[in-house]
Amino acid sequence: MNDGQKERTLTQWGVASDAGGRRSVNEDAAFAQDPVFVVADGMGGHARGEMASQTVVDAFRALAGAERPVTAERVVEAVREAEDNIRRTMLEETVAGWVETDGRDPVAGTTAAGAVLTEQDGELYWLVLNVGDSRVYRFSAGRLQQVTVDHSLVQEMIDAGTIDPAEARVHPRRNVITRAIGTGPDSEVDFWMLRVQAGERLLICTDGLTGELSDDAIAAVLATVGDAGDAASTLVRHAVTGGASDNVTAVVVDAPDDVGDEDTTARTPGAAEEDEDDVSMTLPGEGSRA
Repeated sequence: MNDGQKERTLTQWGVASDAGGRRSVNEDAAFAQDPVFVVADGMGGHARGEMASQTVVDAFRALAGAERPVTAERVVEAVREAEDNIRRTMLEETVAGWVETDGRDPVAGTTAAGAVLTEQDGELYWLVLNVGDSRVYRFSAGRLQQVTVDHSLVQEMIDAGTIDPAEARVHPRRNVITRAIGTGPDSEVDFWMLRVQAGERLLICTDGLTGELSDDAIAAVLATVGDAGDAASTLVRHAVTGGASDNVTAVVVDAPDDVGDEDTTARTPGAAEEDEDDVSMTLPGEGSRA
């Protein structure tokens, strides 16, 4: 298990990742450096998945040193850069004969989910992003809310009313995703703008965590483990000891110390009402489903 933690300044965070009990290679990757926090879950087989997720993380690493505030447009540029680099790498390795194709086009791709601490009208906001089935959660006032919406087959079935969330957790096709970075045409990135609340936490994680731990179990850790690094490590450890067969990665981010006490509520996408301080949005015209 690999853990890292930033000493408290304005924001505190922690990162933990593990290959899981049945995997020899960890195809997950994560990056956490104020103001950018992101996880990626690679796919396509050991070296391909590891390359894809690391390529996304490298593109987001550049955002941490970019001029602030970081905008949604800058995030899309980072995703496009990662997509181009993944495709270029796969082409080069195929031409060199390093990739076995079995008569099919070689594929490498990855999910990406994260949050960027940014500003709007002089106030701090989380710019939350998602492609695939990695997730971002918000834990505030004892309540855990899933901010992102999975791009997956089972989520489409839930939306259509053919299965419920409990059935989705054990569905045989629960790992089929409908959108990823690097596997096809330019992927569409979903965004949410959430005004930062005093005392809140964000959890950014791959599906190896959410496939093993219930929302109640996640909330219990976030509520009782005060240090962000320890919270991330505890979540990953619980998932692995619980029998996680997939790679598991968690990033826990605590809100900056100097946030006011205004009470705002994150809106789940599709909710009937929309608070002016919490806005969900998808950039129009930015790519299509993979």
